[in-house]
Amino acid sequence: MSPAEPAPLAWFKSSYSGNEGGECLEAATTASDIIHIRDSKAPTRAQLTFSTTEWAAFVGFATSD
Repeated sequence: MSPAEPAPLAWFKSSYSGNEGGECLEAATTASDIIHIRDSKAPTRAQLTFSTTEWAAFVGFATSD
């Protein structure tokens, strides 16, 4: 890997995903605090990226009543 080449992302499955398969999200973070989200069934397709502030706002909104 050359210095200009980004390090590969270490993906992990969402803690809300079960072990029975189906629709799962995977996430990865970088040293620059960027959160990457992808579909585990289609890992080569487009990814979503969020700053930690954006992700916290999204998760807070999604869990509030």
